[in-house]
Amino acid sequence: MELSNIASAVSNANATQAAAQASLLILSKTLDLQAESAIGLIQAIPQVTPPSNPPNLGNSIDVMA
Repeated sequence: MELSNIASAVSNANATQAAAQASLLILSKTLDLQAESAIGLIQAIPQVTPPSNPPNLGNSIDVMA
């Protein structure tokens, strides 16, 4: 194997490794942004208030029809 072939192979391996690291960084940032967006959406959901029906409503069922 010639020296130029070895140098070319090492250069290609370094470029591939750098591209893989960049892809992982982008994926990590994307996941962080999605998590922040999801937290914002969850916090935007209004709180459920219990119904303000009278206390005697719904205590008995008329079974005679």
